[in-house]
Amino acid sequence: MKSICVFCASSLGNDPIYSETAFELGKFLAENQIALIYGGAQVGLMGKVAAGTLSQNGKAIGIIPEFLKTKEIAHASLTELITVKTMHERKALMHDKSDAFIALPGGFGTMEELFEILTWAQLSLHQKPIGILNVNGFYDPLIQLVETMISSGLLKQEYKGMLLISDSIEDLISQMNLYEVPFVTKWNELNIH
Repeated sequence: MKSICVFCASSLGNDPIYSETAFELGKFLAENQIALIYGGAQVGLMGKVAAGTLSQNGKAIGIIPEFLKTKEIAHASLTELITVKTMHERKALMHDKSDAFIALPGGFGTMEELFEILTWAQLSLHQKPIGILNVNGFYDPLIQLVETMISSGLLKQEYKGMLLISDSIEDLISQMNLYEVPFVTKWNELNIH
């Protein structure tokens, strides 16, 4: 993997472990010559992951819509800051520039980005690894919800394998490097007309 897109909050949250982990993830990417692709802000966890990458002279590429440049406070010291018009353009460009995706803790925006990229994988629009860095159990309720979706017959068991999960940066990146797309019976093979 030459580039990883990180989805995360534009706020810091109330547990210092979130900021510390975001910074460490950024450092890890730089130390392993993996470019950071992210939302382009200098605030919150987004700012921390960029700071971690830049602290090791890594490549940090931000993608931010014009209307968010003041709200999220665009990072002025990135390797590259790309300004787009819409959130849709932002996400499409993040996808195009990334070999994989990692979600750190975040709010609605992070969840929306994570689920959209998962849905694209489910629809075979890409075959890139997607991971959750489960910092301090932040994603435990979401992991349980995925199990509920499966047990309720609303999500195929095989799709669970599209979401890699770890509380360790090194382990998550290792899983991503070994990722193989799960085989799932496609709709057209079910003879549904």
